[in-house]
Amino acid sequence: MTVDTLLIAFDSTQQALRAEMLLEYADIEIDICPTPKEITAGCALSIAFSGEELPQVRSIISSENVEIRGMFCKTSEGYHEIERGV
Repeated sequence: MTVDTLLIAFDSTQQALRAEMLLEYADIEIDICPTPKEITAGCALSIAFSGEELPQVRSIISSENVEIRGMFCKTSEGYHEIERGV
């Protein structure tokens, strides 16, 4: 399965900014974007990244204990959750 762009949603701005710093430090190309209204999250910021980076992003999120709402991919029906946050 090839995934173009994935999205991480957060419950807090603090966690979103922390994830941004960690992912940029790891040289992962990311975009900060507004959280789509279809995704219920406590934070208005989300991070978009290439699906090719998913293994490295998962590793960083897990090892650094970043709290996320979930990871999503966009389909023709809207956003589909591929991983639930902890």
